[in-house]
Amino acid sequence: MNRTILIGAVVAALALVAPFFVYPILLMTVLCFVIFASSFNLLLGYAGLLCFGHAMFFGMSAYITGQVLKTTAISVELAIIIGMLASSVLGLLVGALSIRRQGIQFAMITLAFSQFVYFILLQAEFTGGENGMQSIPRNALFGLVDVKDSFSFYYVILGFTALAIFAFYRIVHSPFGEILRAIRDNEPRVESLGFTPERFKLVAFILSASLAGLAGAMKATVFQFATLTDASWSISGEVILMTLLGGLGTFTGPMFGAAIIILMNDLLAGLGEWALIAQGVVLLVVIVFFRRGFVGESAALIRRLKSDRKSKANDAQAPLVVADQKG
Repeated sequence: MNRTILIGAVVAALALVAPFFVYPILLMTVLCFVIFASSFNLLLGYAGLLCFGHAMFFGMSAYITGQVLKTTAISVELAIIIGMLASSVLGLLVGALSIRRQGIQFAMITLAFSQFVYFILLQAEFTGGENGMQSIPRNALFGLVDVKDSFSFYYVILGFTALAIFAFYRIVHSPFGEILRAIRDNEPRVESLGFTPERFKLVAFILSASLAGLAGAMKATVFQFATLTDASWSISGEVILMTLLGGLGTFTGPMFGAAIIILMNDLLAGLGEWALIAQGVVLLVVIVFFRRGFVGESAALIRRLKSDRKSKANDAQAPLVVADQKG
């Protein structure tokens, strides 16, 4: 526990001083996708539900948040929350219609819903169509604090990220999270114990949609625009890559995966299509050599080393015990 507290304190200190050394927009992008990857991890890593259209929650929330900020004088934090709530409602509707299916059927249904949402956003007048929604303002925080510059707005995004990660931690380390893992591993067994798996999966789907919506709302306020790319299949595929890269079903894995992909995209931005090729190579390497992701494989290695060290210690003590018994 002391080590965990120490690591958390170091991470918090680094996050607070980071904008003094790194471009704040890049840092905020990483934070947005950290939440987005965590939301997908909750669905696939803990509940065992593969959603091929997770970007619909991300993109819908981005547009709703932008529209609220452009048409009203509401404060920026309330607009973000409204975008998140809109994604929660969408998650309820999609989940209620798809949650009874499993495997590839569930994945295809979510992909179909995602394409339907994409078409609506393309045709709606307020979205700007293919041009996207431009010039989204950053209204004052709480109606009082000016956050128009990226440096000060970084700390708003950091606060939302900290709350989201804490919520994610509480969800997966609660009895609800234990039931989700049980459903993922053996759903008929959970049903035989008197639980209703569909109910738990629906709640997990709504919570995942809420976190994805929070990420999309934050992203819209960071860049001050929303585009159809936010709701496209490519973003859904990218979040899958982030999760697999870091470690599916691990708490911090997808967070590291999101940071790696965003930083890699930033470094390779000048190479055009080569950035996509680099992502494909990374995914191939992970699938072949790191099937549990970087964090998952690292954790397994640490556990193996600890086990080997304990075995050697027991072997070393065994002769002494025998000698004492003879004496």
